[in-house]
Amino acid sequence: MNSGSGCRPVFGSPVAHLGAILTAALLLTGAARAAETMPAVDLTMTVENGVPTCAPAELRLPADTDVSIKVQNRSMSQFVLTAPQIFENKNVLHHDGDVVHVASNDGYTVKQNGKGEIRVRTIGAGQYPFGCTSVNDKSKPFRGTLTLTPAAR
Repeated sequence: MNSGSGCRPVFGSPVAHLGAILTAALLLTGAARAAETMPAVDLTMTVENGVPTCAPAELRLPADTDVSIKVQNRSMSQFVLTAPQIFENKNVLHHDGDVVHVASNDGYTVKQNGKGEIRVRTIGAGQYPFGCTSVNDKSKPFRGTLTLTPAAR
């Protein structure tokens, strides 16, 4: 005896699986595009004549925006990158590579000869100090300026 119309439900069918795969692929592609369009800045850490240096000395990023900070440590010393409020847990979106969030939430340790990416939500517009300190000589921190400009609307 046949109690239905003879149609089988499509739930669990290959068509439904293909739809789920395509939906997931579109979501991942959208996330990748968002990461590609995220404002980014490159920061290089070195030690020159025993003095820690970060370049550029002024970082410019939009305020109140998700941004990517790509760091590269070209020295044999670990560095700690600090900036007030920027690296608090509530502002950190993601970090990857040779970077470790410091317990104080004020910064990230970048391993010797390491590189990585730190994605954060910036704070309000203004000028803020940032620092790069070699863990081998904390008495000579590098001081730079982080300029956060009003985001374009």
